[in-house]
Amino acid sequence: MMKFKRGSAKEGVVAIAGALLVWTFTSPTVASSYGAGIENSRWYLSESVFECSLVQEVPGFGRAVFSHRAGEDLAFYLESTVALMKPGRGQLVVEAPVWRPGVAPKPVGAVKVSGDKRAVSVGAREASIMAQGLLQGMQPTLTRTSRFDQGSVRVSLSNVNFSEPYSGYQQCVSGLLPVNYDQIRRSRVPFASGGSELSVADKTLLDNIVSYVMADSTVERILVDGHSDSVGSRIDNRALSEERANRVAEYLKAQGLNEELLIVRSHGDQFPVSRRHRENRRVTIRLQRQGERPEFQQASGNGRDFSG
Repeated sequence: MMKFKRGSAKEGVVAIAGALLVWTFTSPTVASSYGAGIENSRWYLSESVFECSLVQEVPGFGRAVFSHRAGEDLAFYLESTVALMKPGRGQLVVEAPVWRPGVAPKPVGAVKVSGDKRAVSVGAREASIMAQGLLQGMQPTLTRTSRFDQGSVRVSLSNVNFSEPYSGYQQCVSGLLPVNYDQIRRSRVPFASGGSELSVADKTLLDNIVSYVMADSTVERILVDGHSDSVGSRIDNRALSEERANRVAEYLKAQGLNEELLIVRSHGDQFPVSRRHRENRRVTIRLQRQGERPEFQQASGNGRDFSG
């Protein structure tokens, strides 16, 4: 018959609790993994002449997006509904799924993880490697230290059902406009001293503006403002700035732009933006969409309003 000394049961409980405490602080940390499974892996294609994107919902984390805006290269970003990763440097690899053992992962590089909703953003090189990996049956995976403990957070993209939407994405990219709104909302056409002729590069810029405006019905106003340097008489400079503004406006209309959208003005040498004469010889084009604040209706000399 076993006998216990008095107090031994209590001591045993304390010993067990202590052992559990030691195990808690000495056991290896575990990664929290997020990713769509085979049964819920979906890639959604969103397409227009302004942007093509492929989106996958990542259960429990947020969403992964391949985005290709008009006039730009492919990019990728990862959005999180809750900031689960600690800001800093994460590691991005393209690795084989668990059902393809023995395939070595391909390092893509270190990426910046922010505390914002858009936790990760990468450029064309990384995004292209990730997309090609998905087409090859691999899964891009980002790993970063957890924000809430010493463990790590792993986010993997599933390659299941990726190929068909990607084919649609490629077709979408071929139909993108040459520029996006941010690239041409404020544009500048420079001129030689005393000149008002448009160069080939100027016409390409104006062609792109026309292409964009004809596709975006929300653009309701286009301000065309002519300027000159301060060399010569103010009367001549005013006439020259008017000639430049009209030359740009006439070209826009000749390419099919609706004349009713245009507001054409000339300012001579009234609003310089630089001490260099060549930088003041210009026409600026500013687009305004519906709902945007009608800013800068009066030209000013601070270099912001009509500097292009």
